Amino acid sequence: MSSVAVIDYGMGNLHSIAKALQHASPDVEVRIVADPRLILQADRVVFPGVGAIRDCMQALTDAGLPEVIRQVAESRPLLGICLGMQALLTDSEENDHTRCLNVVPGHVLHFTRPLLNQHGETLKIPHMGWNQVHQRQPHPLWRNIPQDSRFYFVHSYYVQPDDQSVIAAVTEYPDPFTCALSCGNIFAVQFHPEKSQEVGLQLLKNFLSWDGAS
Repeated sequence: MSSVAVIDYGMGNLHSIAKALQHASPDVEVRIVADPRLILQADRVVFPGVGAIRDCMQALTDAGLPEVIRQVAESRPLLGICLGMQALLTDSEENDHTRCLNVVPGHVLHFTRPLLNQHGETLKIPHMGWNQVHQRQPHPLWRNIPQDSRFYFVHSYYVQPDDQSVIAAVTEYPDPFTCALSCGNIFAVQFHPEKSQEVGLQLLKNFLSWDGAS
């Protein structure tokens, strides 16, 4: 039986994600773990997160996890979700500039105010609710997910990778921003698959059968 570790560093909807993973693929062993040894023993790893990036990085450091995440990113499939995606970048504008893991070179930026839609109406920050995800490149995690499917978002910051070729999908709010990254063994998303109903479960199912090859 294959296994997936959901990293527990005190920030994230861990039980919701674990439950969704188990529902997506009942034959996979899902563990919520904080021990670096157990994380490195898993076949696949999920890196979730909600909240502020400074708290996230401090919690990761306190738990001795930054190097563990870098090892995972080089050796097995890694799925970053929301703040977990942002933490993979080089740095973030949040909290007066926060250094991140620098696994994927790039920056995390705040949505520029004011945000206006095509009718001149102000869009709220955070970007919250359902929005379309436009796939920019084929990937095993998009299998059986129609183009422009709607996923659930909650965020005020977005990633801007240095290498545009790693952008796996974009979402408009109102301008296109990167909502999914694909880089080697890494696939990371700004939206919450565990809150995105059928298409979210399909993405998690795809991840649980992905070998890390694009």
